[in-house]
Amino acid sequence: MDVMEKRLEGVVVLSVKGRLDSNTSDEFEKMLLGRVDEGENRFILDFQELDYISSAGLRVLLKATKELKKTSGQMCLCSIRDYIKEVFDMSGFSSFLPIHSDVQESLKGFVQST
Repeated sequence: MDVMEKRLEGVVVLSVKGRLDSNTSDEFEKMLLGRVDEGENRFILDFQELDYISSAGLRVLLKATKELKKTSGQMCLCSIRDYIKEVFDMSGFSSFLPIHSDVQESLKGFVQST
């Protein structure tokens, strides 16, 4: 798994490439929650190049969502492949994690809710 980080309009964008599973979820959790601990509270996770997500990966997203709620933070997902979106739909994660078509649509969601 590779993660590229950039900042757009005050939002941290993490582009994840590869697999988010039991082998990589600890590393991703440390990165994501580390940014939350540093005071970041607005995230877009760009999953355009995410090939696979396991329950371990979902757990990281759930934990991050709970941490962000403490600071009225927000996190959304974008550019998800259809077969991965099915995982979010079946697990119920799409009910509390907004999913947008791309980064620009995600940014509009932050602007509207602030």
